[in-house]
Amino acid sequence: MKHRKLGPELEVSALGLGCMPMAGIGKGMYGEASRAESLATIDRAIELGVTFFDTAEVYGPYINEELLGHAIRGRRDRLVIATKFGFALENGKTTGVDSSPANVRRACEGSLKRLGVDTIDLFYQHRVDPKVPIEETVGAMAELVAEGKVRYLGLSEAGAETLKRAHAVHPIAALQSEYSLWERGVEEAILPVCQDLGIGFVPYSPLGRGFLTGQISSRDDLPEDDYRRKDPRYSEENFAKNMKLVDVVKTVAGRHHCSPAQIALAWLLGQADFIVPIPGSKRRATLEDSMAAVDIKLTSADFDELEAAAPVGGTAGPRYGETMMSMVRL
Repeated sequence: MKHRKLGPELEVSALGLGCMPMAGIGKGMYGEASRAESLATIDRAIELGVTFFDTAEVYGPYINEELLGHAIRGRRDRLVIATKFGFALENGKTTGVDSSPANVRRACEGSLKRLGVDTIDLFYQHRVDPKVPIEETVGAMAELVAEGKVRYLGLSEAGAETLKRAHAVHPIAALQSEYSLWERGVEEAILPVCQDLGIGFVPYSPLGRGFLTGQISSRDDLPEDDYRRKDPRYSEENFAKNMKLVDVVKTVAGRHHCSPAQIALAWLLGQADFIVPIPGSKRRATLEDSMAAVDIKLTSADFDELEAAAPVGGTAGPRYGETMMSMVRL
């Protein structure tokens, strides 16, 4: 496994593991998740040299952090554990965003307990709270750093100006936002700010919520309760249009004798050395396939072909519905 840095100091594996698909332990966002297989997947990731694991308070909620905490018990020192706060939770359901200083501290204490650790390596604000100035939120997060409860700070789905304001209060090690061949909205304003300020970038959903793997040929391949049935890019209207990109990814994969998922991840890794994708997995087979992407070397012709097939703004349909879209790039 190769390594990269988030910010000037935080070294992590070049690919991390997004643990969200494991959240449901039963009925999850992406179908059923087996607890035993989820734990085995984390074990296998560690064997493969993955050091970077991503979770969040709201995944489950709470279940995902507890699962990861159980899996890393006894070997925590070799790993970088990232979790996120920022939603208001009531009776196990989200009721909005809340990045008040009081909620920052409450969430941190809960995450520490569920993960079974003394320090969170990377603590993200999950979504920007328009009711609370980012300076107040980051100030509260910085207090946790001073107390030794958190090592590094991050934001998720923040806009360029918010990122600059946050970084002025306390160094931000990483920004996590959706980024993939079919979601390139961060390239114009976000990535340049990360590069200028020395902030790492962590793409979530780097495989287009599974679309870019080539394993989904129609909406009928998705379970009835699968979250992606509500994703506008997966809609009946947009599905066939977006499959044209997958066909190109498959063509490039054929030349390299690898999977489409590996091509999609290799494309991301080739964009900049401060980018560390976190493909999600709940099974060992998909984990092993994704992690092999670190050894794929795309040619300039490959990049040109993929760029032509996936121009910025070329994907049919927005990545979220109206409510969720109102919570990003603030």
